[in-house]
Amino acid sequence: MKAKVLVTGGTGYIGSHTLIDLIQSGYDVVCADNGINSDPSSLSAVREITGVTVPYFHVDLCDKNASEEIFIQYPDITGVIHFAALKAVGESVEKPVLYFRNNLESLINVIELSIKYGVKSFIFSSSCTVYGDVTHSPVDEHTPLLEAASPYGRTKQIGEQIITDCMKNTNTKSILLRYFNPAGAHPSGLLGESPSNPPQNLVPVITETAIGKRTKMTVFGSDYPTRDGSCVRDYIHVCDLARAHTLALEYVFDGKQEIQTEVFNIGIGNGLSVLEIIQAFEKVSGVSLLYDIGERRSGDVMAIYSDYTKAKNLLGWEPKFDVDDIMKTAWTWEQNRSK
Repeated sequence: MKAKVLVTGGTGYIGSHTLIDLIQSGYDVVCADNGINSDPSSLSAVREITGVTVPYFHVDLCDKNASEEIFIQYPDITGVIHFAALKAVGESVEKPVLYFRNNLESLINVIELSIKYGVKSFIFSSSCTVYGDVTHSPVDEHTPLLEAASPYGRTKQIGEQIITDCMKNTNTKSILLRYFNPAGAHPSGLLGESPSNPPQNLVPVITETAIGKRTKMTVFGSDYPTRDGSCVRDYIHVCDLARAHTLALEYVFDGKQEIQTEVFNIGIGNGLSVLEIIQAFEKVSGVSLLYDIGERRSGDVMAIYSDYTKAKNLLGWEPKFDVDDIMKTAWTWEQNRSK
């Protein structure tokens, strides 16, 4: 067994898939989540896929004393992957105070405890939203950060700066993974995106519409200066994204990281519009979607996709799944969970 790793937000969509990748890579894992927008039953799927029962702490990471109990019980934690955060762009526009308090207070507590208990590798779930409303794509790690388009994006910008400042002059090295739009599900069909609250991400909205949980869906904006008028995004399969976190941990553990805080883009490297994603789903599933064209949504960026060359060269990471795989696995998962 390799190092012990704490995964915060581990019952969530990306966190649970990362638990699987870590376990299958030989790591010993511990999970923490407050369950505000996830379901601990995802750990049952993790157990079914891996054969491992993951220790689970139902804890609000904004409560520092409660959070410290994890490190007291598992003082040998040497890696932390911090996913725990609220993440809906639209909701963050409506409830900015909630997003700043939750996302930043929890981060500060986990950083402080990681330093106190000698964690060697700290991986932060950042986002392409830190780039703001960019004027061109692809973006790489040297692309200047513009004004965040939403309070959610701002929490990621501030979070990156907090980590960079706090990790200086410590023995904890950190990696900021700026990833693009996670989608799809585990190929087993046993695990996928199932937030407690109605999903706002495009792919689960598509699959819920296709299966009849929603009567129709809305495409927000048809007048963007893109090839079909809808927003353009970089959609990455969640299993590819999970793999990137494991490789980032190993990059630090293997002594390859020379600077205190490193940044990597994690995306598929290609931009697809909302309407193209809908067409890809219809092709894979054979289901025609009912959708309306609505007004632009506050906080949405026109177009952004990634240059992941740095992650390929230094982490040895590159995507294995394409958009058809994303749609096939997402649709299988939706059908399975709706039985």
